[in-house]
Amino acid sequence: MARAAERSDRQPADRLPVARVCVDIGLAHLDRPFDYLVPAAAAADAQPGVRVRVRFAGKLVDGWLLERVAASDHQGRLAFLERVVSAAPALTADVAGLARAIADRYGGTMADVLRLAVPPRHARAEKALEASAPPPPDIPPTVGATASAAAPGWRRYPAGGAFLRAVAARRPARGVWSALPGEDWPTRLAELVAAVDGGALVVVPDARDLDRLDAACATVLGAGRHVCLSAASGPAARYRSFLDVLRGHARVVVGTRAAMFAPVPDLRLVVLWDDGDDLHAEPRAPYPHAREVLLTRAQRSDCAALVGGFSRTAEAQLLVETGWAQDIVADRATVRAAAPQVVALGAEPQLARDPAAATARLPSDAWKAAAAALRTGAPVLAQVPRRGYLPSVACQDCRAPARCVHCQGPLELRVARGAALCRWCGRGEVGHRCPQCGSPRLRASVVGARRTAEELGRAFPGAVVRTSGRDEILDQAPAGPCVVVATPGAEPPAPGGYGAVLLLDTWALLARADLRAAEEALRRWSAAAALARPAAAGGTVVIVADAALAPVQALVRWDQAWFAARELAERRELGFPPAARMASVTGAAAAVADLLHQARLPEGAELLGPVPAGADQERMLIRIRRGQAAALAAALHEAAAARSARKAPLPARIQIDPLELL
Repeated sequence: MARAAERSDRQPADRLPVARVCVDIGLAHLDRPFDYLVPAAAAADAQPGVRVRVRFAGKLVDGWLLERVAASDHQGRLAFLERVVSAAPALTADVAGLARAIADRYGGTMADVLRLAVPPRHARAEKALEASAPPPPDIPPTVGATASAAAPGWRRYPAGGAFLRAVAARRPARGVWSALPGEDWPTRLAELVAAVDGGALVVVPDARDLDRLDAACATVLGAGRHVCLSAASGPAARYRSFLDVLRGHARVVVGTRAAMFAPVPDLRLVVLWDDGDDLHAEPRAPYPHAREVLLTRAQRSDCAALVGGFSRTAEAQLLVETGWAQDIVADRATVRAAAPQVVALGAEPQLARDPAAATARLPSDAWKAAAAALRTGAPVLAQVPRRGYLPSVACQDCRAPARCVHCQGPLELRVARGAALCRWCGRGEVGHRCPQCGSPRLRASVVGARRTAEELGRAFPGAVVRTSGRDEILDQAPAGPCVVVATPGAEPPAPGGYGAVLLLDTWALLARADLRAAEEALRRWSAAAALARPAAAGGTVVIVADAALAPVQALVRWDQAWFAARELAERRELGFPPAARMASVTGAAAAVADLLHQARLPEGAELLGPVPAGADQERMLIRIRRGQAAALAAALHEAAAARSARKAPLPARIQIDPLELL
């Protein structure tokens, strides 16, 4: 009773007594601000951007105070804020507006986006920062010609110097950068952010890339001049870094996907490296992609933007072809001087000399290239798409896939002389016999990185062989002649570059049932080939693939922009993203049908499907013209709101522009 009386005695604040709060509930029909009264006792702390606790539907829930106003449009009685969690604002008006825009773009809720944008509060980190030293002085920007002179690496690209000067002059320049093979891209990006007169945000795919960029920024900018933001840092370190950015202790922020919403003050540049990496796609609702978030920020803040990589996606090519971004590429003479010699072993001259090259895992020309590199003391890199020893096995006699007797999952061999193990349930298959022919013998269907390392160790007995993959990723290749067997994305750089790079089992990347299979294969090959020495220094890349394939031709000529333009033209003709916009609705058949029945889809929307999407699930695709994207997102959000308002029992997941369509 005393507590109820205490609440009834509370008085609203004298000035701006109404707080508009985004309640942390991810239901579509509640995706709007709600009005609460600000208690007079909390008026000083209840400022826009602070975390609050409020009563909602009888429960105490979290929320964000978005703004304070003089009066409410609500006709009924308003409840009071229960309390202000922290007087330190953690949500800026710019990030709140961005969150609303991204929620609308992906048909999601603002509450879901804010969970991605602002890390969970860590009270000790917050208190420790209050007692920390003042921020270091800003780095003086280098403007105009000085900026170009300070970054000579950008002169190798005809449009690079102009882009650098435009960024330094605070102009909203936009570029798509095709990095040269062997390019020290972390240093180039550090030079770019050093020229910015204001804040800069750089997002990279993973922790290894972030470590390299962090070191380059420390060298170019100086210690303490930038902040790293990553979800892998741990709760305390991540929140402290977030507060450093929020309070202006650093104007340059580098990080992984978690940094795409970083509250960088006076944002003048956003950069995304390797936008084709699927790590840039957020796996939580509403599933935003870092590329779209950063380009939206560039548009809203009228700042410069750069999308870069060794390869190029169709989405990046679309930015160039629509005139939104400038193409930043080197001329052909510079490319030829920097690129390694790329040899495709499916070409007719190689097949004439070595008929087995079309089927061998390590054709003679690949073996000769590796042996020549090792003789000169240079390291060799072999890229293998699959990790493990033999990740897939089959019957030696009838070739039937080997499956677990318990769950019918695929069997694998993790060591040379061990029992076969199920990849689904983990059970061992001692004394396995083929149910088709009764044979106990197994053969490899797919060869993994460890088995490849074993084979190369026998082929080159004098060389050190190391593997780099999920279990252990090397930061750098060992010095001297060695062979590094790596899975895609785990290739370590080598001092001075690799003498030979072998791209094996290329069919595993090209044969995937995916719209982006060829684009992804070229991206992974280019990342590995870029670690090789230039051809003038003896660098050779051997790709065991048919030379007539378009992605192989792009690698041989080192012309990834040509392949991206070709890919975009084909998708435009077929009506595939990014030439068209698509959304997917996944769930039980009844849920998908119910949501689509509720949705008022734009005129001309094309329904594709349904197709199976796992146990008791199906998937429906919706295709529209690019100009109808906002209308489609709004229609799906409205339908989801109608279903959540009437508490529909079966969920349906909405994804706008999903990465996987097949």
